[in-house]
Amino acid sequence: MASRRQERVAELIHHEISNLLQFETQDPRIGFVTVTEVEVTPDLKTTTVYVSIFSGDEVDVRRGLKSAAPFFRRELGRRLSLRYTPAIEFRVDRSAAYGSKIDTLLSEIEIPTAEDPAPEPDSLSNERYDG
Repeated sequence: MASRRQERVAELIHHEISNLLQFETQDPRIGFVTVTEVEVTPDLKTTTVYVSIFSGDEVDVRRGLKSAAPFFRRELGRRLSLRYTPAIEFRVDRSAAYGSKIDTLLSEIEIPTAEDPAPEPDSLSNERYDG
């Protein structure tokens, strides 16, 4: 369970990295990316940032984020008052894509409603079989 301090630091990092991605990142490999969650280790020295990728090739986006990690760390050090600026690791959060897939599958299922007529009985099932 995360401590209250870990949660507060994670919230601050989430906010700052979201702003950096939106306004200051110039790497063309990083397309439309959203920070979904941030986890901080108990010693506050390592941060895992989960992102959803909405445009661009996932491999290119991951490479872009990995190469931009020192930039993000430097900017976090400038913007936050922490004893240690945490190392940053980016991971892709696939929960949005998974949820979309589930929604698509559910929408393909035909669920009968009260207004739908009852199915016609099969004519063969009403016949007697005198073997």
